[in-house]
Amino acid sequence: MSATQPVLAPIPLAEERRALLAQAVAGLDGASLWWVSGYAAGLAQAQLAAPAAAAASPKAIAPAPGAQATQRLTIVYGSQTGNARRTAEALAQQAEAAGLSVRLLRADAYPQRELASERLLYIVISTQGEGDPPDDSIGLVEFLRGKRAPKLPDLKYAVLGLGDSSYADFCGIATRLDARLAELGGSRLFATGLADLDIDTVAAPWREQALAQARELLKAPATGAAPLATVTPLRPGHAALWTHEHPFPAELLLNQRISGRDFKGPRFGQHGVADKDVRHLELSLEGSGLHYEPGDALGVRHRNPAALVDGVLETLRLDGDTAVSDGGDTLPLREWLAARRELTRLSRPFLATHAAHAQADDLNALLAPAQNTALAQLFNTHQLVDVLRRWPAGWSAQELVAALRPLAPRLYSIASSRKRVGEEAHLTVDVLGYDAFGHAHGGAASGFLAAREEGDQVPVYIEANERFRVPADGSRDILMIGPGTGMAPFRGFVQERAETGARGRNWLFFGAQHFNHGFFYQSEWQDALRSGELHRLDLAFSRDQARKIYVQDRLRERGRDVYDWLQNGAHLYVCGAIGMGKDVHAALQSIVAEHGGLDEEAAREYLVQLQTEGRYSRDVY
Repeated sequence: MSATQPVLAPIPLAEERRALLAQAVAGLDGASLWWVSGYAAGLAQAQLAAPAAAAASPKAIAPAPGAQATQRLTIVYGSQTGNARRTAEALAQQAEAAGLSVRLLRADAYPQRELASERLLYIVISTQGEGDPPDDSIGLVEFLRGKRAPKLPDLKYAVLGLGDSSYADFCGIATRLDARLAELGGSRLFATGLADLDIDTVAAPWREQALAQARELLKAPATGAAPLATVTPLRPGHAALWTHEHPFPAELLLNQRISGRDFKGPRFGQHGVADKDVRHLELSLEGSGLHYEPGDALGVRHRNPAALVDGVLETLRLDGDTAVSDGGDTLPLREWLAARRELTRLSRPFLATHAAHAQADDLNALLAPAQNTALAQLFNTHQLVDVLRRWPAGWSAQELVAALRPLAPRLYSIASSRKRVGEEAHLTVDVLGYDAFGHAHGGAASGFLAAREEGDQVPVYIEANERFRVPADGSRDILMIGPGTGMAPFRGFVQERAETGARGRNWLFFGAQHFNHGFFYQSEWQDALRSGELHRLDLAFSRDQARKIYVQDRLRERGRDVYDWLQNGAHLYVCGAIGMGKDVHAALQSIVAEHGGLDEEAAREYLVQLQTEGRYSRDVY
């Protein structure tokens, strides 16, 4: 059997130019590669057009300012975990295939001075926490909110928000951006899309509507005609083999508890308190072809605990063996609840439906816009089974499966560098466990991981985080702030910098409740200090003295040095809980104000500028 091989065009570049090109694009993320390809296509088009233009006129005529923008679709995305980026890329590919002139830009790469001349703008943006923008969008959002934002009477726009309806301020930043663009005079083409964790339910029809509007407004050429400009993605010819829909079965090599022992008090020789169970996990990626960089996350496709599934079934008096069909699949109800539906995270749509089932006026009242604080409290304290017990109602198996959200994978910051550990990925996992409403509760994914034994398989994939990377310039200093398991990526950062021979200094701020059983990887950090892999380590153990001390307090104490490091080009990283991230940001702003002699507004702009430059990165959750 034989097959005809395609004839490949010769590469029109000399070897040394190919090497220069490879060097230039090395390390660029998807959006940057798209921009480079579009830029090159534009240069090529200009060269082709130049002879004709020269023949027609003895002088080159520059296009009128903004002329190109009137024929172009601009797509800007802001993404924290990659979902908004992928959605924006899909829209850009569809627009390009339709013959439209399109450019795709990450929010921090968007030239703000061009906003006034934009004519057609689509924004795809995720919401971080309670209504905050993702880190790559902070600069653009601040610009739009501020006095320098231009009037936009000629702009037509649409916004797609990606969020999580288990937060009270669902897709909050998308809603506010949409309103701000309208306030500046822009014309909204159609309603803001508000996508939940099952993104394509909303995103797919939004993209179709967006594409139809763009084709109408830009008058896409007939089939076969060349587009005004093209954007060609520089990507491999095949999709990644292992994804969140098709994860790799990684073998668990080690599952070790690292929440330490009490060496001083009456609990000598015992692990920490029952509600603090932190694990170090090592997973083999051998044979997967998966690659990651320090700062990336490992996505885990988990199953809900059997006890949690049983609690839902017993509360609703449903038979777990009942066959339920949904979305083309037919499974027993128990399997839907164990592997396909969210049981620990509530959503606003489910609560609304349950309030109607239960005829619960007090629950329904929490869904009013004025009750966001109370609703957020409910989301933070109740799991599905708690709501079912508190407001009893009847559900059929079919109704329940249809009303619950799909089970979303969980992302864990990778705590290792491949340059040191090879084909492995290490995780630092805080296993959630607590009592509430008279019942034991636990985290679904963390409990799933904690229960795995060495040799078991864990379904995983890599989620890239291009904005959370060690500096490409190894001579730059880095400051890392990561209390609790937030220090996980910084273990990988320090390993990476050591293995690559980076000359810059590494400074870690770490915090926990207690030194004795909360100082994770204590011996490793001490060894790193001795070897020179880590240059400074500041610790904050909040409960080991009468006055609680947190990492933001240590930052303020070292404020002069922190400011000097930043002034000398250091990169700053924060990882951990959203609340901690806000406290640290406030501390940094006060440090910049005090030691830089700036007022509050100027200090705030200083930090925004660091974020815009990619020198202040956060991974908060």
